[in-house]
Amino acid sequence: MSRDLGIEFISVFGLPPADFVHLAADLGCRYISTALVGRPLKSLGYPAFSLKDDRALRRELLAAMDERGVGISLGEGMVITADTDVAGLAADLDVMAELGAAQINTLSFDRDRNRTFDQLATLAEMAAARGIRTTVELAPGATIGDPATLLAAIEHVGSPGLRLTLDTMHWVRSGLGAAELRELGPENIGYVQLSDTTLQPRRESYLQEAMYERMAPGDGELPLTEILAAVPVDVVVGLEIPMRSLAEAGVGPMDRLRPCVAAARQLGCR
Repeated sequence: MSRDLGIEFISVFGLPPADFVHLAADLGCRYISTALVGRPLKSLGYPAFSLKDDRALRRELLAAMDERGVGISLGEGMVITADTDVAGLAADLDVMAELGAAQINTLSFDRDRNRTFDQLATLAEMAAARGIRTTVELAPGATIGDPATLLAAIEHVGSPGLRLTLDTMHWVRSGLGAAELRELGPENIGYVQLSDTTLQPRRESYLQEAMYERMAPGDGELPLTEILAAVPVDVVVGLEIPMRSLAEAGVGPMDRLRPCVAAARQLGCR
């Protein structure tokens, strides 16, 4: 059984939403992820957009998804910080529900662990009330940066539940591998963001590397075969492979991502 494959929104640098859907479908992918606000690279000439504010754009996106058989596997942008309250995300969650997002992803930069856990519980409850599941990303420098903290957060949230968004770059650069995933338990893995990279940093800024320059599966040094073997086959795999240098050199999203899709299929995705 193969894992369903999608394209993550940072891989296309603000490509208009309906165009993104057609791209994914043309690549044979069944899913996309999206944020509600697009912040395109100026060099690519894409217009900025807001799915939250533009009802016509939402209708266009829904029509494209219906036409091409593509769904939203993950809604992004639900970040927890020390000076925000997730209760203010109710309208964003309403839009994600309107668009049919299966789940939302969150990440916390609030250093107060107890407040982070409480915010996660509130966000998961709000999402569940709209029929949306919640995942949280483990990343270097984030408040949830190791499996023990992740499991404590999952236990704190309880019902309606919280699971891991497994970003392969973040996971391995955090010193983790397939063994730690197996210890975490398959029931706690909700989503995969697949990319490859080197074991050692390629940029001075980790954030810049993660946001703009990742590698296709097989082009780097991550143990992707072993990692995916620890992930349940019904978990969607989204290709999170931004390649800004290629984009700014004039390589379009189809030509950038086609080899990535082919490489993911070699790893058992469809």
